[in-house]
Amino acid sequence: MSGHSKWHNIQAKKGKADAKRGAIFTKIGREIAIAVREGGANPESNGKLRDVIAKAKANNMPNDNIQRSIKKASGEMGDVNYEQITYEGYAPGGVAVIVDTITDNRNRTVSDVRHCFAKNGGNLGNAGSVSFMFDEKGVLVVERTPGSDEDEMMMMALDAGAEDMKAEEDVYEIYTSPADFSAVREALEGQGLTFLSAEVNKIPQNTVSVDDPDTLKNIQKLLDMLDDNDDVQNVYHNAELPEEDDEE
Repeated sequence: MSGHSKWHNIQAKKGKADAKRGAIFTKIGREIAIAVREGGANPESNGKLRDVIAKAKANNMPNDNIQRSIKKASGEMGDVNYEQITYEGYAPGGVAVIVDTITDNRNRTVSDVRHCFAKNGGNLGNAGSVSFMFDEKGVLVVERTPGSDEDEMMMMALDAGAEDMKAEEDVYEIYTSPADFSAVREALEGQGLTFLSAEVNKIPQNTVSVDDPDTLKNIQKLLDMLDDNDDVQNVYHNAELPEEDDEE
């Protein structure tokens, strides 16, 4: 794996999520709706739904909320025509950005996303314009407790089918292929592990260093505007952002 750590981005998202947890739960509810529509409401026979439930739990979504979302998705929400659309573009400084959305109004969403880019000095590109710079990987983040054995965790991860593991100061980041993500997650859960984050992410192959303060400010504004949009599920980028910006 590259030297790029996902955990700082995840920490930043979680810090912001604490302040607007209701919005995060709503977004996860949409993912549940799509998973139920595609594979049914029974997690035992719907692997995608199991993955979304794991993501919900990692975001501290109460079990009552999860079950309510599943029931809602299999009932009246079946009439809502949600679709998943991915947009690609560039932020200032040549930073590549990928935006995953779930929407019931394609025209509204593309207009909103285009506005976010334009307002902050970026531009929306065509499909495929930046996605080749990212690798899709399952990422499982486990808290690194005092006295835990790094070699033992590595062997546990590899035995479960993971591709790689990276030890950070406070967490272990376990990487899988997208196809193996569910099996690896469930195998590690079966051994008692709980996850701070559990989802398939887009990891940049290389990162872009940005030194100009004004450019950094515009990049951060763009990322924040996208994150705040109700239709946006995930935002990926290849900028090297200072940690103090990540943790605001």
